[in-house]
Amino acid sequence: MRWTLLLLVACTNEVDPAWQLSHDRVIAVSMTPPHIAAGEMSQVNGLLGRVGDAPFEVDPVTVTVESPTSLMSTLSQTADGHWQVTTASDDQLVAARTELMIAADLPVPVSLRMVFAYQSLVAHKLVYMGDHADNPSLGAVMIDGVDATTESTLTVAAVTDIPLQVDFPEVDDINWLTSCGSMHDFDLAKAYLRVEPEDPQTGTLGVVVRDTQGGVAWQFWSISVN
Repeated sequence: MRWTLLLLVACTNEVDPAWQLSHDRVIAVSMTPPHIAAGEMSQVNGLLGRVGDAPFEVDPVTVTVESPTSLMSTLSQTADGHWQVTTASDDQLVAARTELMIAADLPVPVSLRMVFAYQSLVAHKLVYMGDHADNPSLGAVMIDGVDATTESTLTVAAVTDIPLQVDFPEVDDINWLTSCGSMHDFDLAKAYLRVEPEDPQTGTLGVVVRDTQGGVAWQFWSISVN
């Protein structure tokens, strides 16, 4: 399922740009792993944004199976509050493919609806049953010509186009996000950040990528202007 950034309307009737981190929303949901074969489990993990703060990972309060409803029994919650999905039996998968009218050799897409405690935010996510695929690795993330993969804090120049680049095979969706400055070409592998004097001079910079298998990966940095 391709993830779409939510645009929030402020009380001034202005719309936050899609790359703006500083508002309340579900940024992404990961299933680990996104495809599960016989005997495997997949765990739900949400990534939320909020006004004036860095993104944070959290478990949803509730999760339900939207489709196919016959697979509701595959969903469970652990004692420590994590939600997980267990692969259905072969017979259940056959019935689910019939319900969804998909070919017998295709993995079954299971649609989940989840609600988070923070601002009662709602998200939808697919997990696939019948084969195995892992979430992707980001690979090198270049920020201003430097590999920032192992960094957690960045300092950038003001009033300068800061080039951003992620090397990501089989990409389905890329989103660069920031609460410091303005993002340009936010949905491309190559983007750039620019911080003007009137912009916030500190904040968070991040990138979220999705592959063609429904997998997702993200990385975020604390950022400031020198």
